[in-house]
Amino acid sequence: MAKIFLILVIAAVVESFGVAILSGGLKEIEGVKQVTVSEVVRVAKSGVTNRKIILGVALEAAFFGALLYMLSKWDVSFIWPLTSLGFICTTFAAAFFLHEKVSPVRWAGVCLIALGAALTSYSEAAKQPPTQEPPPAASTTLHPQ
Repeated sequence: MAKIFLILVIAAVVESFGVAILSGGLKEIEGVKQVTVSEVVRVAKSGVTNRKIILGVALEAAFFGALLYMLSKWDVSFIWPLTSLGFICTTFAAAFFLHEKVSPVRWAGVCLIALGAALTSYSEAAKQPPTQEPPPAASTTLHPQ
């Protein structure tokens, strides 16, 4: 259980830095003014050449790799709610690195998310392992002929 939480915490931190850096990069480029092919190409070129966007996407890809690993080892009903712990890290990253003002109501919502994730992890820890029945003994009786 400790391994999953270590992977999860690292993945949540990587994801939150990725989201914060990605957001900062997206705010540096000018968005689409009109929906035309040339305008979409201009914005795409600005995006793929922006270092913050590239780093943000790379960090999000690393998070996705960790998520794939976790989903391959544990129940999705356990892992997916725990990824919401990233909301806490992302909110801190937004407040401290992007200097966003996070209202008390928003912090309360983040705390509720954390509570739900804690309940999910508790349910996994409390889950009883399935009882294993001994394999059936080999039959040694002879069949009448």
